[in-house]
Amino acid sequence: MTETFVKAGPNPPGEAAGLRWLAEAQANGGARIAEVIDVTDQRLEIEHIEGAPPSSDGARAFGRALARTHAAGADWWGCPPDGWQGPAWVGNSQTPLVVDRDLAPRTWGQFYARHRIEDFARRLRQNGVIDADDARLYDRLAARLDDGAYDAAQPQLVAEAGHDVARVHGDMWSGNVLYDGASSGAALIDPMAHGGHAETDLATLSVFGFPFLDDVYAGYDEASPLADGWRDRIGLHQLGIVIMHAHLFEGSYVTMSARLAAQYA
Repeated sequence: MTETFVKAGPNPPGEAAGLRWLAEAQANGGARIAEVIDVTDQRLEIEHIEGAPPSSDGARAFGRALARTHAAGADWWGCPPDGWQGPAWVGNSQTPLVVDRDLAPRTWGQFYARHRIEDFARRLRQNGVIDADDARLYDRLAARLDDGAYDAAQPQLVAEAGHDVARVHGDMWSGNVLYDGASSGAALIDPMAHGGHAETDLATLSVFGFPFLDDVYAGYDEASPLADGWRDRIGLHQLGIVIMHAHLFEGSYVTMSARLAAQYA
């Protein structure tokens, strides 16, 4: 009998849709995704992932598998996973999704500016966490993003599959990536899945540290070469999860978010 894990959340059917959407790439060598066992409006039951010690080989295998997950593609910037049930946001942070294709941004920079940086900066200002001067920093960055200053090509496999938009996990911090000793190196849980840029998942993985991270990057780049300058954009792609944490928890995340924004504004 499969050992399982049961959790509650703001939208169990939506999270289940995200897991199933990401899991579609497994048939083509994509990353292992925790299997959905059962879901109701109040609870989600998934398979329990048995952990294994981190290793260089496992990290490289995970990087290669993640590249194939991203290459499964998405229909538009910010789109929810197929089968999405829920509002135009995901998670306890109420991170925005773009549920109407007709309203989708044309570029990654527009998506990131409007539905990540501007949205969370507005909340921080409304809640009195930042002042007007702080808010102008995010306004300057959003304007540069909207103008395309940091738009970059998706990794090679995404482009070769004919996609402008990657299929991303969306909350890929270290706690959601579990080394499992299996063929794809690690398994993914707890997604905020949407259509985004593959570099965002890779950058988010570095925010809180991850064992053998350089090997993940090497395995990924081996399978799906990354666009020139991707390392220079890591801090920019980290900002989305950091400003979200500033909204949820304030504290040092507020300072960290401003520091990252200042690097690119």
